[in-house]
Amino acid sequence: MKSKYRALLLFCVLSISTLLQAQMNTDRITAIGRNALYFEDYVLSIQYFNQVIRLKPYLSEPYLYRAIAKIQLEDYQGALKDCNASLERNPFSPGCYYARGFIYCRLEKWEEAENDYNEALRFSPENRTYLLLRADTRAQRKQYDKALEDIDGLLKREQQSATLWSERGRICILSKDTIAALDAFSQAAKYDKTNPAVWSALGVTNLMMNNEDEAYVQLTQAINLGSKWAGDYTNRGIIHYHRHNYRGALADYDQAVRLAPNEADSYYNRGVMRQEVGDYNRALDDLDKAIELAPERTEMRYHRALVEMQLKQWRNVINDMEQLIARYPYFLPSYYLAAQAKSQMGDQVGAYKYRKQAQDLEEHKNEIQAKQAQPNTELQLADAQPQKKDYRKEFSARSAQNQQEPTEDEQKYNSATRGAVQKRYQDVVNEPNITLSYYSQDQSLRRTNYYHTIVDQINRSSKLPATLRFTGQEMALTAEMVDLHFSEIARLTQLIDGMPNNTHSQDDNPLTLLYFARAIEFAVVQDYSDAIDDCTRAARLTNQIELSSVFYFCRANWRYRLLEYQRATGERDATQSMDYDIMLRDYDQVIRQHPDFAFAYYNKANILCAQREWKDAISNYTKAIAQDSDFAEAYFNRGLTYIYIGENEKGLADLSKAGELGIYQAYNLITRFK
Repeated sequence: MKSKYRALLLFCVLSISTLLQAQMNTDRITAIGRNALYFEDYVLSIQYFNQVIRLKPYLSEPYLYRAIAKIQLEDYQGALKDCNASLERNPFSPGCYYARGFIYCRLEKWEEAENDYNEALRFSPENRTYLLLRADTRAQRKQYDKALEDIDGLLKREQQSATLWSERGRICILSKDTIAALDAFSQAAKYDKTNPAVWSALGVTNLMMNNEDEAYVQLTQAINLGSKWAGDYTNRGIIHYHRHNYRGALADYDQAVRLAPNEADSYYNRGVMRQEVGDYNRALDDLDKAIELAPERTEMRYHRALVEMQLKQWRNVINDMEQLIARYPYFLPSYYLAAQAKSQMGDQVGAYKYRKQAQDLEEHKNEIQAKQAQPNTELQLADAQPQKKDYRKEFSARSAQNQQEPTEDEQKYNSATRGAVQKRYQDVVNEPNITLSYYSQDQSLRRTNYYHTIVDQINRSSKLPATLRFTGQEMALTAEMVDLHFSEIARLTQLIDGMPNNTHSQDDNPLTLLYFARAIEFAVVQDYSDAIDDCTRAARLTNQIELSSVFYFCRANWRYRLLEYQRATGERDATQSMDYDIMLRDYDQVIRQHPDFAFAYYNKANILCAQREWKDAISNYTKAIAQDSDFAEAYFNRGLTYIYIGENEKGLADLSKAGELGIYQAYNLITRFK
């Protein structure tokens, strides 16, 4: 039997003994699977949904949830099969039609996608995500009027949405209505003046309309706002070139090449400009690179042939023109250029043949133009800078589960209102809690001291299957790792079930660490409810202060993760003061027993931030830093907290320290808040 099925069988045994008592509780397994899905453990979530489907194949939801996980893993065919199975069992699920429509878009089956979005909107006619996706699908099918109907319907509800105005402009560009596009992008700039992507779109549109003065101002504005989009420099370089400002053009093309070294357009445009000023060797280098990056764009060979003529590389000229003629047999300049190269080589017969072909074609010029468009050998205009979040291209698990999407204003609160983005965007959110786990991502950049003696004592006892580590960046599990943890849970369950509770003193009760070991395994596979229960059992069985401190610390962490998931899925209210109080009591117990436990102060401060108790949070971050002067995460979160309450100078100083200690994302926030 394959390892994954063996692990699932063991998991089934475990579920019977710990979750279900007399029969399998599929609602509980589904909830745990959704929990794993929320925390982006897609491989793990699929295994949970496999269990539910095996036991109750007539349910529709598990197929939908499994499809969502497969979409995130880009297994579109598998996800499509699951969506079909879900809709066979429940044809009234708008989220499932949305998920299947998204899959069809990825498979470029636009008609099928639109049909599914129509069905989704029949059941949920006001859904913003569904309308945006249908508009994009209609645009792909060249049904531009219908696409604009969807966007205009949304604009009636969100008149000041820069995202929707930008989307309207994009569709107008596709329909070649540049005047309407210019108006739409102007509206977007009116409502989002600090977004470089909006100014980029305005610049490109004006450049398409030959309004170079306006385009220059707008592209410069995008660049001044911190644009790192190579196309903005490429397009401004074109304007410099047309104005014969070759130094300015060269500077912009150089920057475009630095930002996008694998984009052909920047090399091509720079090569054409260098050809213009007689820098033939460098021009040839650029055109060679452009053709290497985009060999299918045969038209670029025309300018390379012009440079090769200047360098007297006659055979190369003929080779390039032969390839251009094969692709565009009615492009007359390629024949004359090849004839000129043949003549320079002394092959007058060959030169005559090329000229005769060109003359014969020129007699039928009108007929030729109707048969084939001419290649574009001019400078290549780059596309506008894309929006940072493209709602049409990103799959929303919330919409698929028919949950309310956050509004644009809610999404912008922690980002755009804090300042213009200059470099790689960093969300304005606290660093997460420090927890104990067997797995940790690389934290080598950070100088935080991820150590405490009480955990070291547990590790040295060798009673756990692996070393516990402090981490704020847990590592995602592979399928093989998930199998191992399911097996370990089953093994520990057998040991616990076979051991009586009252045969040992509390100080020497082997059940203590067995329960704790199983609690860790539950937490690793995202089953926080059972992890909390086992941790509580372990705490009741021990009188050892070191052990109990670790148990209370872990229990508070897992309770917070469980609450975070429940709030995100709507199972709990936005504020749960009782849950927070329980977590704070656990952290306080750790602090009483071990006043030097920096991570307890830090996690407590994060809880206080969640309750908007900023001053108490700052006090606890300060206490954490007092225990570890290199505590990078505490500086980062305290810095953000200072900024939340308006003390920017202190906040920026803390963010600077956090950056120095290895949290490099702090520098983006410093630039914005400065």
